[in-house]
This record gives sequence, C-alpha cells and structure tokens, in this order.
Amino acid sequence: MDISKIAGEVVKRLGRMDKPVICNISNRHVHLTREAIEALFGSGYELRKLRDLVQPGEYAARETIDILGPRGTLKNVRVLGPARKITQAEISRTDSYRIGIEVPVRESGDIKSSGGARFIGPKGSLQIKEGVIVARRHIHMTPADAEEFNLADKQEVRIRTAGSRSVVFENVLVRVSDKYRLECHIDTDEANSCDLKNGDKVFIC
Repeated sequence: MDISKIAGEVVKRLGRMDKPVICNISNRHVHLTREAIEALFGSGYELRKLRDLVQPGEYAARETIDILGPRGTLKNVRVLGPARKITQAEISRTDSYRIGIEVPVRESGDIKSSGGARFIGPKGSLQIKEGVIVARRHIHMTPADAEEFNLADKQEVRIRTAGSRSVVFENVLVRVSDKYRLECHIDTDEANSCDLKNGDKVFIC
C-alpha cells in the first residue's frame, strides 16, 4: 500500500473542498437556432444583447417568448444568445407541472425524446416535438480548473452550499472546456430549497 500516494490524494480532496465556486441560478430560458429566431421574430432578425453572461460569448438577449403547454403558459421566457445548433428550452420542474409537460432531467443539448411545446413570438409560433428539459445541475470549468480540483469532464461530484439552510447536492455534472469559465449552475427550484442567491459560493465535496 502506497501510503504517500493515498495521503496525497486526501490532501488534494481536502484542498479542493476549501476552494469556493461561484454559483448562479439558471432561470427558465430558451436557446434558438437561426431558423427558429426567424420563425418567431421575423426574417433576418438579429438578437439584441441585454447583458453578458459569465460563460464567454454567451448573453441574455432582450427578446422573450412564451412557452405554451397543455395546461398553461410560461410568459416572457428569456432568449439566450447567440443562435444555437438546436432549439431548446430549459425550465424548472415546477414550471413543467404548471404548464403540463412531462420533462426529463438532462444535460444541455441532450434533447432526444424530451418534452414538446409551442413557442410563441411576436411574429409567429413554432411547435417543437422535443427540446424542453430540466437542466442537470452542473459546473463549468477550464482544463486548468479541472486539474486543480483533480476532476475530469463528465465526472459527477457533490456540492455543498452555505448558510442556515445548507444542503449537499448529489450528481453534479462536471463540464470541462477551454471555452468555459469556472461557474456552477443550479435551477430556481434547487436554489429556493437552500436560500441560495446568484453569486453565492458552493464547495465541491
């Protein structure tokens, strides 16, 4: 048994537990293809940036749409830019109950056999057969971050929140890319359960 190796691994794990990760709350939003943007907002329409997001190149657009389900409508759902390769809506479990759509928990981009809905924009509407999901909680990190935390892409970890309603979330997906910036995402249901606010710190454990 290599005691020094085991001790080194323990030190690495304890060290990363002390380093905070900024966590932001992912409210309901949609990603749209170029074709979907034009179907909802008109031919040749370009999204207008409202504010930059933490992840490089991504932004909240000024545009919103409505999402119509069998039992109700989510009004003024924010569009995120730029245009994507797939059209997708990320909503909370509470949202899915509200509008009557069965929605799986998925990693962003994994939309096969997911929920369907009608998107309504100012210039038209679009029925999607799949593409509505509840996003898996996850952490974006660079390769350098992953090395520091001794983690790998697609690995699952636990995160611990702070405060009087501190909780530990299991099955948090690690996503590693040199295009990312270190940031944890959970949705509104998860944030409300532990009184977490945008910019609060969480710890990998």
